[in-house]
Amino acid sequence: MATGSKFVLGIDIGTTSVKVSLYDPQSKQTLQSAACETHAKISHDRQPSGAAEQDVGKILEACETCLRKLDAECLKLVKRIGVAGQMHGCVCWNYGNEETDTISGLSKIKWFEKSVICSRLFTWQDSRCTPDFIASLPTPVSHLRLATGHGCATLFWLQRHLPEFVQKFQYAGTVMDLLVNVLCGLDEKPVMSVQNAASWGYFNVEEKRWNKEILSSAGFPVHLLPKVVDPGSIVGKLQSSWHGIPAGCEVGVAMGDLPCSVLPSMQSQSDAVVNISTSAQLVTSTPPGFHPPKSTPTCSSTVEYFPYFRGQYLAVAAALTGGNVLDYFVSTLQELASEFGFRITKDEAYRKMIEKGQEVEDTDLVICPTLYGERHVPSQHASIQNLTTANTSIGDTTRALCRGIVRNLHDMMSRKDLTDRGVTRIIGCGSGLLRNKVLMQELERMFQLPVEYRQGGDAAEGAAIAMLQ
Repeated sequence: MATGSKFVLGIDIGTTSVKVSLYDPQSKQTLQSAACETHAKISHDRQPSGAAEQDVGKILEACETCLRKLDAECLKLVKRIGVAGQMHGCVCWNYGNEETDTISGLSKIKWFEKSVICSRLFTWQDSRCTPDFIASLPTPVSHLRLATGHGCATLFWLQRHLPEFVQKFQYAGTVMDLLVNVLCGLDEKPVMSVQNAASWGYFNVEEKRWNKEILSSAGFPVHLLPKVVDPGSIVGKLQSSWHGIPAGCEVGVAMGDLPCSVLPSMQSQSDAVVNISTSAQLVTSTPPGFHPPKSTPTCSSTVEYFPYFRGQYLAVAAALTGGNVLDYFVSTLQELASEFGFRITKDEAYRKMIEKGQEVEDTDLVICPTLYGERHVPSQHASIQNLTTANTSIGDTTRALCRGIVRNLHDMMSRKDLTDRGVTRIIGCGSGLLRNKVLMQELERMFQLPVEYRQGGDAAEGAAIAMLQ
């Protein structure tokens, strides 16, 4: 490490974990990284049907835990902080000291001597907005469709069902926007990137503005909408030293985890990126000067165009079906073992599942694993076909599940779609893919294109790189 080197810290707030990367612009390498599960999921019987909520305090604590794992001397050399994370989600907050209680869904978090009163995080997995509810909302002026789990849809639901709850708050944003606001000590309207604004819905990407007139006329709480700037923009400075990172360090606007995970992975226009973590995405670039269609896509459209960097767009098949399905299967195995008086850890169950899946090279068991539906077919459920006495093993089931996850992506953007776009290689990334040999095999089998797996290339590293664009 050269004397006087300055580093960039990247933070990725994922659905189940937080990851941080210390990036050296000189060597163009990540020097150190750390990850920590958030254990933030909230489950109780008072939640509305379809709710997917997380404890914001636990998410922020996971950020602290990750930073404690990095070298303190290196953190003193951080000059910029880039933040990325789970898109679509929504959290509301105020600053103050009023009393809170868990029943009301509010919590108090103290950071840098500042008290934040915040709601739970309503995640992208939230499905309380039924198809009928979405149909009752005004049509957005956007090239992106609106779906349950999108920030504006969630706020519409809260406004219509819990108006007194919404009235408690002055601000709203993604959980990453909240982190940036607290780090910078901003007491004003939060700042959101174009990427995350697009993921919320009711945002015109080409004009870079919210559909405020449409929203206001429908009774939406427009005062909660953040100010929007381009990804990579500096929005403030670190208000106090943080785990050795000096006060005054520049902090960028929070960005989307999808574009940030693609940034270090996609090397050329002929690359496609498959990212499988909690969910799954298949991504290609678009030609220079590309502009998306002006009309909102039909419900059946499987490919959408998300804002990337420098005014570019990504063509994205974004599936709700990914590592979450395998996690559910592992949890089911644990529950079954427990019913018979055995205890097996999640890691043990996952390892055994993959081991048994590799032993079965092929299976005639067919699983459509869309447990959570898909945005283009929200009412679709999972199904099993061709079940026989010869294919009920853990290995067959694992093989069929992994094949189903990849087939679902292929149904959304096929090999022909890729080759028509000039794709000659697939870059595979994401924790759900890289730790699963069976999933890798099925990806190669389904798409019949060269696949290169990248151990780096995660959203935390991408967030750091984006701060150098």
